[in-house]
Amino acid sequence: MSSKANTPLTAQASSCTQLCMSSIKTFVAMCHAHTTYGTAFASLGRPLAPISQDAAAFFEDHVVIGEEAGKVAVEVKGGNKVANAFAGVKAAIHQNHGLLTASRHSIDSAAFWFIALERCCQQQLMIEATGITPKEVTPERARYSREHVGSDYIGWLHFQTIWSDLVNTQQDMFD
Repeated sequence: MSSKANTPLTAQASSCTQLCMSSIKTFVAMCHAHTTYGTAFASLGRPLAPISQDAAAFFEDHVVIGEEAGKVAVEVKGGNKVANAFAGVKAAIHQNHGLLTASRHSIDSAAFWFIALERCCQQQLMIEATGITPKEVTPERARYSREHVGSDYIGWLHFQTIWSDLVNTQQDMFD
């Protein structure tokens, strides 16, 4: 059981997130899940393309972790590989596994970037399903967008409306 909630904490989650958090001392929070679109996109084993302003927030700020793709990370060695790959970026697409985000600022920022990454995976899969090649944001414009809308502070700021909505509509979550 986790120490803060009355829910089970798996060895996999414990190994991966604890090692990342302990290896990268600047991380304040991490999010990881096997979401529908993130897991589907992770099976492609490639980074997000800068197809929108939203995706540009992750341009050169996420990695694809291909090592041990699809293997459950219950060993320290597997968790260390994830932690090493994660250094210097806010997000990771773990091939055949799922999504991870981290923040050096707040839990709110890590949560917002996780939600945003899942949405970007959904958008990319939807566009690719059309069979039409999307027009990508140029690298210069993608970097500019990332620098202006991809920070931990912006992640924290964007999460505030989500948090406010949760507080107002899901009051039973505090019981």
